[in-house]
Amino acid sequence: MNSSGIHAEQKMDRHIRLSSEPQSARFANSIAPHLAAGDCLLLSGEVGAGKSFFARHVIRARLAQLGRVEDIPSPTFTLVQTYELESCDIWHADLYRLTGPDEVYELGLEAAFETDICLVEWPDRLAELTPSTAITLAFDTLEGDARAVRICWNDPRWDGILLPIVKEYPIHE
Repeated sequence: MNSSGIHAEQKMDRHIRLSSEPQSARFANSIAPHLAAGDCLLLSGEVGAGKSFFARHVIRARLAQLGRVEDIPSPTFTLVQTYELESCDIWHADLYRLTGPDEVYELGLEAAFETDICLVEWPDRLAELTPSTAITLAFDTLEGDARAVRICWNDPRWDGILLPIVKEYPIHE
């Protein structure tokens, strides 16, 4: 994994610009219904870049499909928050305070990668435990609420899903 949290072997690479929080929420909402057990989103970027905001909107969108509205707290201090869906759970993990992959084992995250939907902030802490089919979203703060997002994936299943979604947003160069 390089310094931006991107795996060198990820074949698809797109850069978009999200100009506002509502646009960022719409982007999260458009990805959310496509996530299934075993899917993992790796959310990288500096503090305040929009990782938690994005994760909250993904979770809210999935819970709304079930007619549920829940408070979505940050997992900064608990490290992991889980949300029950019909077919699996969503794990929202914030690994900022971890020092290495040994602590990931203690959280049970490795098993969740197989059976649940995982949204992982600070994925550089995973090291060799990073799922090979994960989608990486690297957030960068621009002016105001605008964000640049680099989206990378290598699982061809996502080509037909993500390519039409990212075409709806301006390219960020």
